[in-house]
Amino acid sequence: MESLQSADFWIGLAKIVWINVILSGDNAVVIALAARSLPPQQRRQAVTIGAGAAVVLRIALTVVAARLLVLPYVQVLGGALLLWIGTHLLAGEDDAKPDEAGREGAGYGTMFAAVRTILLADLVMSLDNVIAVAAAARGSPLLLVLGLGLSIPLVIFGSTVMIRLMERFPVIVLLGAGIIGWVAGDTIAGDSALRQVVADLPWLRHVASVAGALGVLALGHAMNRRALARQASQA
Repeated sequence: MESLQSADFWIGLAKIVWINVILSGDNAVVIALAARSLPPQQRRQAVTIGAGAAVVLRIALTVVAARLLVLPYVQVLGGALLLWIGTHLLAGEDDAKPDEAGREGAGYGTMFAAVRTILLADLVMSLDNVIAVAAAARGSPLLLVLGLGLSIPLVIFGSTVMIRLMERFPVIVLLGAGIIGWVAGDTIAGDSALRQVVADLPWLRHVASVAGALGVLALGHAMNRRALARQASQA
């Protein structure tokens, strides 16, 4: 068992926390986008559950991430799932508002749906992230669990701040959805089946990221307009 008095232990722990903070920016955006569709009194609970479950998921993924990433089309499927999540979160923007009658809780999403969205997105975005964390842990289960566990309050804080910013500056919702699309495009382009193509044409990865961001924004906007038109026709 690792000695808690060892300098290498504390250096490794600091590395894992720092790596996870740096790589968790997009995860905080997803958590904030998903939790903002809930009633205010449930948002903190969703953020806590989502962040905690995501870290547990990362610990489990550490064992299999390196093997999964070498399989062809795994990242293509993951990127496609992220595109769907980003579009769904952006298209659900109007669902996060009360209805015209002002009934409490009306028009809000559910806790289960928010946590499910957080876990699905984190599953995809954490595949490559956990490799860096595992490398810093150097095979130490204690370092891995402690490092990721300590990152939970940091992710919760980041997500809470993002929710407040989204409420005050709605344009951040668009930026958040665009970030998810960007990560989705980059994930698809990074698939092992496309490695040679991207190596020959490295600019394709940037094009894929931009296309993913624009695609999420365009599809989400189109779905919002369609939903508004349908509501207008039913009024």
